[in-house]
Amino acid sequence: MADDDIPIEVRQHVPNASLVGEGMFTFYFWDVYRASLYAPNRNYDHAKPFALRLTYQRELEGKKIAQRSIDEMKKQGSLSNDVAETWLSKMESIFPDVSEGDVLTGIAINKEETQFYFNGEYIDAVQDSDFTSRFFDIWLGNKTSEPKFRKLLLGN
Repeated sequence: MADDDIPIEVRQHVPNASLVGEGMFTFYFWDVYRASLYAPNRNYDHAKPFALRLTYQRELEGKKIAQRSIDEMKKQGSLSNDVAETWLSKMESIFPDVSEGDVLTGIAINKEETQFYFNGEYIDAVQDSDFTSRFFDIWLGNKTSEPKFRKLLLGN
């Protein structure tokens, strides 16, 4: 992938951004989104800036995306109800309803901050290292519910 094919918001925050891996996430028989992981020089390291870009293949409500995200975050280990409610509320305010072709991008600016973009436009950020870790671990963590998909994203 040429540098000019990498979305500008990714290039702005991920030095030497390159595509690490990608794959289509399918739920039962429905394609839900194509995910693309970008990291410096194709080398994903959760401690360095990276981006995960989801290109939706169908309509979904933002509130349902937020709820599914918090459900997956809870599966990774104990999470207090207060923290879960705070994060869910924040994600519900960030994630818009999506249609086929819409793109949500999460960028781990550093271990403390996640920025979100919708179709290339900045939406909001979350300043919380636990959130950043848990959110991206939905796809990239050892406890992901989709280990085969994780391998695709990590280029394995």
